[in-house]
Amino acid sequence: MTQTEFLNIVMPFKDKVFRLAKRLLVSTEEAEDATQEVLLKLWNNKTKIQEYKNIEAFSMTMTKNFCFDKLKSKQAQNLKIVHSNYEEKGTPLQKQVELNDSVNWVSKIIEDLPEQQKMIIQLRDIEEYDFDEIAKMLNMNNTAVRVNLSRARKTIREKLTNTHNYGIK
Repeated sequence: MTQTEFLNIVMPFKDKVFRLAKRLLVSTEEAEDATQEVLLKLWNNKTKIQEYKNIEAFSMTMTKNFCFDKLKSKQAQNLKIVHSNYEEKGTPLQKQVELNDSVNWVSKIIEDLPEQQKMIIQLRDIEEYDFDEIAKMLNMNNTAVRVNLSRARKTIREKLTNTHNYGIK
């Protein structure tokens, strides 16, 4: 495989790899390092890369595993899972404050979800993968992915509703 072929295959989903790493590792620098590591591993195994049916799903699985290893390592004690990619322009300040508050609440709620549900929310609702791809990445069956996604969304909805309705009966 030539360098051009590799770039044509891998570069279209490089940003998705970065976003997943950023979601898991929080730090932009750590996410950039993780992305670079994954791309380097793909390059080093470029002879085997065409054996995989879905290289993008394979790289997302590599990213997930690399990030989990990083989080488990001793040097990762200051890392945590968060999502803060939301920014909207052209709305009144009060509305922006309310929206940012809601996004922060959703981030906090997602942070408290079980690990598997966090991953599924990230892959489905943020990265927009389909259920079959998520099932392959996480070594789960399709039904389990759907159930976990449903439970995660229900938890987020209930906690966010409780937060917004605090003190109102």
